[in-house]
Amino acid sequence: MCGIAGLVNTPDRHARKETVERMLSRIYYRGPDESGIYHSAKATIGNVRLSIIDLAGGQQPLSDSSGRYWIVFNGEIFNYVELKADLEKKGCRFRTTSDTEVLVQLYAEYGSLCLSMLNGQFAFAIWDKKDEELFIARDRMGIRPVFYHYENGQLSFASEIKSIFENSSVKRAFSYHHLLQQQTYWTTLTPATVFEGINELSPGHYLRWNSRGLEVKQFWQLNYGTEHPVR
Repeated sequence: MCGIAGLVNTPDRHARKETVERMLSRIYYRGPDESGIYHSAKATIGNVRLSIIDLAGGQQPLSDSSGRYWIVFNGEIFNYVELKADLEKKGCRFRTTSDTEVLVQLYAEYGSLCLSMLNGQFAFAIWDKKDEELFIARDRMGIRPVFYHYENGQLSFASEIKSIFENSSVKRAFSYHHLLQQQTYWTTLTPATVFEGINELSPGHYLRWNSRGLEVKQFWQLNYGTEHPVR
């Protein structure tokens, strides 16, 4: 288990970094081995890491070979060895033996289409420093969590909601409609949470933020088939 958090498009760069540091400190137990932050004029993203694969070389945030894309990642990519071999055939060179680097290199090569190639459980965020664009994705069944808040062009995200509340601009208020859902179904209906203005990224979805705004799209859904059941 690891944890990710980030804040994009806030005017005070120094305050943004301090906020993300607090966001990560709230979930330090998810990744007690190490922590890291990528910080730029527009975006700050960070990770707390539980080291499983490539203990020495898999520190995050981690970039692709060009330095354009930076990733923070919570999860496991089970077929990363096969994906790495395919990327090496295309000329990609790797500095680590981590599945994290395979994931960011795969995104650099294929963009959002890489999601269909992944066998694993994941919640990750990738910052494109050239186009100033943030991409966040969650695995098909939603095994790894990720939540976000978007208001006035500013985006906060984290593995747990309490991290998002470290952003002082985020209002703390219950949504009584969604509290009713929780009492009825034992959970809220995705993408809602019990807090106003805070959503989960639904399973099998990705989120993209850039200067044009925010979009959320589905990349996978369960196929129930069309054949009639045997009676």
